[in-house]
Amino acid sequence: MKKIISSVPKSPGVYEFRDKQGKILYIGKATSLKDRVSSYFLKNAHLDRPNIEPMVLQIADIKIHETDSVLEALILESNLIKKHQPKYNVMAKDDKSFGYFVITKEKFPRVITLWKTELGKVPAKKIYGPYMSKYQMNVALKLIRRIFPFHSAKRATSQCCFDHQIGRCPGPHAGAISRMDYLKNIHGIEMILQGKKKNLIVELKKKMKIFSKKNEFEKAAEARNRIFALEHIRDVALVSANSDQRTVIADFRIEAYDISNIAGDYAVGSMIVFSGAHPDKSQYRKFKIKTVAGIDDVAMMREVLNRRFNNTWPKPDLIMLDGGKGHLNMAQQMLKALNLEIPIMAVAKGPTRKKLDIYQSKFLLTYLGRNEEIREKYNRILSDIKLLERIRDEAHRFAISYHKKLRGKNWKEI
Repeated sequence: MKKIISSVPKSPGVYEFRDKQGKILYIGKATSLKDRVSSYFLKNAHLDRPNIEPMVLQIADIKIHETDSVLEALILESNLIKKHQPKYNVMAKDDKSFGYFVITKEKFPRVITLWKTELGKVPAKKIYGPYMSKYQMNVALKLIRRIFPFHSAKRATSQCCFDHQIGRCPGPHAGAISRMDYLKNIHGIEMILQGKKKNLIVELKKKMKIFSKKNEFEKAAEARNRIFALEHIRDVALVSANSDQRTVIADFRIEAYDISNIAGDYAVGSMIVFSGAHPDKSQYRKFKIKTVAGIDDVAMMREVLNRRFNNTWPKPDLIMLDGGKGHLNMAQQMLKALNLEIPIMAVAKGPTRKKLDIYQSKFLLTYLGRNEEIREKYNRILSDIKLLERIRDEAHRFAISYHKKLRGKNWKEI
């Protein structure tokens, strides 16, 4: 193994661990293949991940696929996992929590990321996946969108949206791009997701020459710029998202909720999202309470959760409520009625206000008993009190800020 590892390059790419019979045990991606592969064979490397050691003991060979960027490694890893279904990749993740890129079936298709359980909710033209990390998928989509802009709003609008103003949306509903040219952008995205970047560059070079011969210099310049962008993908953000691959909760979606009101008036709810230990503010949502009169925090929280789960937003791995047992029991009953299995916890300041009181759902405790990977994932969250406090405080801050905003305006104008 030392001889094999010594020949592994430091470039981005994908590695395959194989046993004596040549069967693939595990497929992974890396920013630096050499550093990542070597980490499996260091002394005491598996003290915090004892479930990995049985796999490492079976490794007899390593196959390497170098890529030009981390983005391509992410896509290649997904395609290879889908093709080979390695034993330890399947064991490492609940099937329902795999992510997928979806090209929607619309006049002007959108490109969105969905969990497996959400796939049937949106008409799909093409589906690409599975992917291990939803967070990395969203980072990758932002990178791709800079090269091939697309419309992302659920509703068509003839007005120029903010995304169009900053170049992320080509403005199809405003007449700024023809449907034919728009679909060419989608075609480019699909080729990237298929792992055909080199073929795409060849296509663009041919088009650039044709445009130049026809004196269509603006189109030729656009093709040239896309070629340059594809050949020099700056996936620094993706490298950051991929840097600590040993942290099990790096892509763990936590949704936290809080209610803010004054004696029932100007009542609002907040939903904030953390990807592991980091807030994802693009996923934050706020709710103005519409159906509850008077002081009833539990009923207000029920309204917020009902409205949240009537949307096709990504499914959370963990729900955190700012409240006590009443909030927890209500949420458990609601999710059961909706036939959703999502771990829930309620967090409140204790009587002394110096520590958190934590209430866990029965399903969470059952979920923790399923396998070591799941236990490790949740226990890292549940044992990090400072992180729980930070998430709760952020949900509270976001709710309070919206509440103050409403108090400063005429309610009827909102």
